[in-house]
Amino acid sequence: MDDNGQISAEFLFLFGVLILLVMLSIVFVANENELNIAMAAARNGAIEGSESSSSAIYPKDTFTVYSNSKTSLLFPYSVEIVNVSYAELGYDSNYEKMWIRFMVYAKTSERFDDSELVSIGDRINYNLRKSLAISFNTTPSTNKLYNPVFSSHYVYTTANVKWIQG
Repeated sequence: MDDNGQISAEFLFLFGVLILLVMLSIVFVANENELNIAMAAARNGAIEGSESSSSAIYPKDTFTVYSNSKTSLLFPYSVEIVNVSYAELGYDSNYEKMWIRFMVYAKTSERFDDSELVSIGDRINYNLRKSLAISFNTTPSTNKLYNPVFSSHYVYTTANVKWIQG
């Protein structure tokens, strides 16, 4: 018997298994890459939101509302983003994607009442979601508040900012 064909068959089998492993790993790497992009965008958006709030830079309609009821937010103040994290909340059958909720932890040295902290948190979350939408180029598929935001495999929302006593 001639064994010359046996090495080629083993090589083809090994090569086929390697291709299969590479294809399977690409799926996992792509999902992880998408989450890494989302986390980077979320951090950038949260920092941008805290900086715009801290600088007291608001759209005209927000400025008008704050002029009447939350005047302390019209002056520069300090907000520090302590942490940005996310939780996978399972499969969302409405959007047929996995649901991710971002959570921002922040602190301020200023004394604000609860409604003012909610307003600051809303500005941080808005910028976080906007940054996600821009990163995934999905601004046309969301609303003007960027809630929720979509990517290829995920739908993203935000929880209220958790304020840490500083």
